[in-house]
Amino acid sequence: MERIWLKQYPPGVPADIEPTQYASLVDLLEESFTKFADRKAFICMDKSISYRDLDQMSVALAAYLQGRGLQRGARIAIMMPNVLQYPVATAAVLRAGFAVVNVNPLYTPRELEHQLKDSGAEAIIVLENFAHTVEQVIAKTQVKHVIVASMGDLLGFKGVIVNLVVRRVKKMVPAWSLPGSVSFNDALSAGRGMTFNKPKLSPGDVAFLQYTGGTTGVSKGATLLHRNIVANVLQNDAWLQPALAAPPHVEQLMIVCALPLYHIFALTACYLLAVRAGGCNLLIPNPRDIPGFIKELAKYQVNSFPAVNTLYNGLMHHPDFKKLDFSKLKISNGGGMAVQRTVADQWKAITGCFIAEGYGLSETSPTLTCNPATATEFTGTIGIPVPSTYISIRDDDGNEVPLGQAGEICAKGPQVMSGYWNRPEETAKVMTADGFFRTGDIGIMDEKGYTKIVDRKKDMILVSGFNVYPNEVEEVIASHPGVLECAVIGIPDSKSGEAVKAFVVKKDPNLTADAVIKFCHEQLTGYKVPKHVEFRNDLPKTNVGKILRRQLRDEKKAEAA
Repeated sequence: MERIWLKQYPPGVPADIEPTQYASLVDLLEESFTKFADRKAFICMDKSISYRDLDQMSVALAAYLQGRGLQRGARIAIMMPNVLQYPVATAAVLRAGFAVVNVNPLYTPRELEHQLKDSGAEAIIVLENFAHTVEQVIAKTQVKHVIVASMGDLLGFKGVIVNLVVRRVKKMVPAWSLPGSVSFNDALSAGRGMTFNKPKLSPGDVAFLQYTGGTTGVSKGATLLHRNIVANVLQNDAWLQPALAAPPHVEQLMIVCALPLYHIFALTACYLLAVRAGGCNLLIPNPRDIPGFIKELAKYQVNSFPAVNTLYNGLMHHPDFKKLDFSKLKISNGGGMAVQRTVADQWKAITGCFIAEGYGLSETSPTLTCNPATATEFTGTIGIPVPSTYISIRDDDGNEVPLGQAGEICAKGPQVMSGYWNRPEETAKVMTADGFFRTGDIGIMDEKGYTKIVDRKKDMILVSGFNVYPNEVEEVIASHPGVLECAVIGIPDSKSGEAVKAFVVKKDPNLTADAVIKFCHEQLTGYKVPKHVEFRNDLPKTNVGKILRRQLRDEKKAEAA
């Protein structure tokens, strides 16, 4: 297969990377911990930790986890927003020879229970703000060890004040009880007095279980091996070099980390990429607080700004954003959802930096394609494949279609997952006979190798970069006693790209849209909750009775037109 896109590579970007230079992601991390020991690695709420701190704390926590009697390869869930404990915990789990199960801290008990059971997680490290959710489901899971962190743990004296404000003033910590749980700082202290046994890890060991709905909707763990993640870190690193090498010279790369670290985009593009480069991550625990976010940005000269379209847009609508100094901003990477031209143009006008849009999935660690980091114009495409990556546009029978024709985007490369955790039949559905991963997105590749996404084969809805699967939302709505049947689709939304819309046939004539939305809020994370509810007397169906979501989508498109 000819890689027509290689001609578009900026000078210095290799056609292929060499992931075998590291036996595991831990080797890559430890190399940087030693090489950049005195540099700042992470900053959160004005407190920084160095690479040496990260090294020492993660070894202590790794020793503590090993001391719990967990077997090599055990799954450890991490349920935290962007706080300093997240990078420490992740490095500790990997160094101890275990696998990280990333958990969205905003999950409802129903969502958390599924993920803990499915992954077989035996331990969880959770921020106390979300411990009440763990309490509600722990008895139904295999979790035996709980480490509870608090916002102020690693913030020194300031942490005492932060904890007081979080717990007493803002009342952000609902009451919880988890007998036998250990505080994060106590686990660190205990671990410092224990022996750490460094396991011999191989490229084929599991590093992360990254949960996603895949193409069907039941949440599945994309099994990302050490070699998958190492490959994607090296691919991203190679891709960004031309932009990083361009003037002005920067002593240390400063990355804005406002995307949640439990999301694969931030995990690779912020945390791991920065560690590889000896950079510093500026952690933003709550990016929805735009005024607070802008205050943080004002304190630092940032060089790299990965974000989703909605975040770029939200920041630019605040009057103080234009006052920030972006003279050292070299890279803005857009991902997770489509970048809108108006947003890209406005961002360039204010910051002087183009947004290079990329594309990837949880199943691909995530990056598959990206516009060159040195691009000087908005292409409206997802760019070209990164090094060592093959993209093939195929028809329903798996045959490659001619350039300029639409087909399913299929991908092959060292960053593609080994499969879905314990679900061989689901894995088989998304892999072609010749080893390509079917993304479920419909795209068109041009003669230069740039791909444009035109539709989705699957019914997934993309809300501000987060996947929402209609099956899951429908299952919740259908369980409401006042609902006869329902269907869920995505509709265009100027703020979030798409919004969730539910069509409901009532069983109880008194059922209201507000009641449906409130019911959903109790069982679904906020971004999955329908923004719109439309009542119907009946829903379009196939001759075998399957509800036709596509027909509902087409109706809405016709109305909008």
